[in-house]
Amino acid sequence: MPAFPALPGRSRTVAAIVAAGLLTALTVTVKADADASARGCPPSVPYEAGRSGYASYRIPAVVRTEAGTVLAFAEGRRDGAGDTGNIDVVLRRSTDGGCTWGPQRVVTAGEGDTRGNPAPVVDPRTGRIVLVTSYNSGEVTEAEIMRGEVTSEQGRRVFVQMSRDDGRSFSAPREITNSVGHGNWRWYATGPGHGVALTSESLYGRLVIPANHSDPPPAGSTDTGEEAKYYGAHALHSDDGGLTWDLGFVDDSYDGTDNSNESSAAELPDGRLYFSARDQNGTGEGNRLDAYSSDGGETLDRPYTVQPTLNDVPVVQGSTVQMQDGPLLFSGPSVPTERRSMAVWRSDDGGESFTKALTLSSQPAAYSDLVPLGRGHVGVLYETGEKGPYERIVFRRLRVVDL
Repeated sequence: MPAFPALPGRSRTVAAIVAAGLLTALTVTVKADADASARGCPPSVPYEAGRSGYASYRIPAVVRTEAGTVLAFAEGRRDGAGDTGNIDVVLRRSTDGGCTWGPQRVVTAGEGDTRGNPAPVVDPRTGRIVLVTSYNSGEVTEAEIMRGEVTSEQGRRVFVQMSRDDGRSFSAPREITNSVGHGNWRWYATGPGHGVALTSESLYGRLVIPANHSDPPPAGSTDTGEEAKYYGAHALHSDDGGLTWDLGFVDDSYDGTDNSNESSAAELPDGRLYFSARDQNGTGEGNRLDAYSSDGGETLDRPYTVQPTLNDVPVVQGSTVQMQDGPLLFSGPSVPTERRSMAVWRSDDGGESFTKALTLSSQPAAYSDLVPLGRGHVGVLYETGEKGPYERIVFRRLRVVDL
């Protein structure tokens, strides 16, 4: 099927886009709506369920290249919205800051298996785009993998690809599982969402990818391994532009209190890394955890703990990004018991506390990823819809001064 057509140019108004049926009933705040109108760049829809041969699109990830191109990655799920089966990693490029999008392309073909959890990052030394993804057989589920009921070939594995032409093409996936995992881990997921390229003098150019895993139960336990307490966060990093990789810190508490899971990372102005993680049904209060690393992700300064100023966020992936000469931002749904009402929070103290700055919509919403766009703007790529959060993936430009 042909790729979903690019949205019209900057002269189209929000009302015209709505009339065309591309952004039906998209609820926006007055402040963000005024910004879009002033720019002539309303919210765009790079991915919509049922288009281009895919039943559903999920798991957004976005980066801006050195040339200024915005790359929006997602999982193209051919047979439905489920997390397993025939899933590709797909990409659309924007050369105008996310206002319009070029043709959709497959970056990593599942060919009946599951390819996903895109975690892209731009190497500052070469300008190459490095993409890390996860894999498992399309015939197995996450629950089966966590219970240890699959072979190593069917289970979760990690791959890396590169683009040397601003995201127009990517190399074939190359496996790095043995370098970045423990032999006994069962589940493994990269990101999802963008990675971080460090800018501090001592570690300049290090590429850091936040990730998560699950461990098997201890010997003699009656647990199956499917229990949420066996999830843990970790990081992988490369010091040579993605050619070789090493495992960084590993959260292996498995105590059931704070169950760190899908994570995002940002480099703070002082050079520390800030990690924000989904708390997968831990018994502690709140659904968001955070931690810091002062050595580029090799160890944590303290264990993951609850971030109480993000208690409005439900159990879901979220994104964080440090704006140059500006705040640390976080994006995620803002109803603690439901995936709804995508919002952006800001922190002016390096992640010690957050304040909700802007609610983008009251509609259902789930995963998201943030990207600096230059000239005082930030973009957010997020899942949303009218009846459910997985109907489309929307891209919004926001002015940082409004957050």
